[in-house]
Amino acid sequence: LDEVFPGTRHQRCWFHKIGNVVNKFPKPMIPAVKSDLRDIHHAETRAAAQDAMAVFAEKYGAKYLAAVKCLHKDADALLAFYDFPAEH
Repeated sequence: LDEVFPGTRHQRCWFHKIGNVVNKFPKPMIPAVKSDLRDIHHAETRAAAQDAMAVFAEKYGAKYLAAVKCLHKDADALLAFYDFPAEH
């Protein structure tokens, strides 16, 4: 895709990213973690999504840093859809 359409934006799949992140938590925590991740994914604006990411990092970073790093390493691709009109 990049060869034919250089500069194409990539949107990371939230379904798979959520799976990758929750795998770094104990099973009893997964419902709460998924809810916090949905707060990011379903945010109305990029700013609200970034704020929710910061809350996630603050809440879990001390004990589950690997999960926070997993989320943040793809932050730009996870939030790419905010760069386009809502109709798209």
